[in-house]
Amino acid sequence: MRALVVEELKPDYAGCVVREIPTPDPGPGEVRIKVRAAAVNFPDLMQTRGEHQHKPQVPFIPGMELAGEIDALGEGVTGWTLGDAVVGGARIGGFSEYAVAPAGALRAKPPSLSFGQAAGYAVAYLTAYVAFVRRAQVEPGEWVLVHGAAGGVGLAAVDLARHLGCKVIAASASDDKLAIIQREYAPDAVVNVTGGFRERVKEITGGRGADVIYDPVGGDVFDESIRCIAFNGRILSIGFTSGRLPVMPVNIALIKGISLMGVRAGEYGRQLPEKGAENNAAIWDLAPHMKPRVHDEYALDDWRAAFDTLANRTVVGKTIIRPDL
Repeated sequence: MRALVVEELKPDYAGCVVREIPTPDPGPGEVRIKVRAAAVNFPDLMQTRGEHQHKPQVPFIPGMELAGEIDALGEGVTGWTLGDAVVGGARIGGFSEYAVAPAGALRAKPPSLSFGQAAGYAVAYLTAYVAFVRRAQVEPGEWVLVHGAAGGVGLAAVDLARHLGCKVIAASASDDKLAIIQREYAPDAVVNVTGGFRERVKEITGGRGADVIYDPVGGDVFDESIRCIAFNGRILSIGFTSGRLPVMPVNIALIKGISLMGVRAGEYGRQLPEKGAENNAAIWDLAPHMKPRVHDEYALDDWRAAFDTLANRTVVGKTIIRPDL
């Protein structure tokens, strides 16, 4: 089979190459999947440089999210049949023509989602669900400011917050991206953060500020966010795509009575397995009501262009690699 292999950890994806490698056989309790779609996530890019907290041993195949059809069953597998459409993660990553995964780690692909939509659904919507439902415990009618709203994680947050009855402000540094979000997701307001957003957020919320702020950006965005958050507000720290780790001034937390909440959806499930299982079940139950957006789909040979949509921040939604193209 053909697969994208990380042979060395180097900048600019220099250690990555598409190779012909042996097609894997599923072991006991595993299935082999013919990959129809695999989502590109920032951790995939970071892993090619060895900069992510999860560091697979080289050589490895990246691609943490995939959707496809079951092609072979390992010993002892029940509940699945050949040809079943499934979604999940894989032991051998998704940027390959075939992947192997534990049978128990897979779910049936919702009929309402395409293979591309399904491949890019779980990580983004699980992050948004844990952030809003488990951590911030949002209430209908609360103002939610979503930074990085055009990315896969941010757009899922816009989508889910709207479904939960919140009033949503979608924030980005691109008017073109905001126009797409406004047209396809109808948030209550959009804000271009270029040149500052504090006063605009206060104006939109009637001077109160945002009750909940969803921040995958960090850096200067975080610094300004805590100056336009409402009393008793919650700021959700999702990540630091800006590259700078911000620092919370405790005097502002004291005066405004605000809470800073870290969100790592996977770690939440590992620490609290029962709630983790509930979270995963909940997001897939919500799938028929959500609108995951596929930005574009790329053939395996075009993996670099796919990666660049994230690295250059041109993506609106999820970028998908299609090994079957």
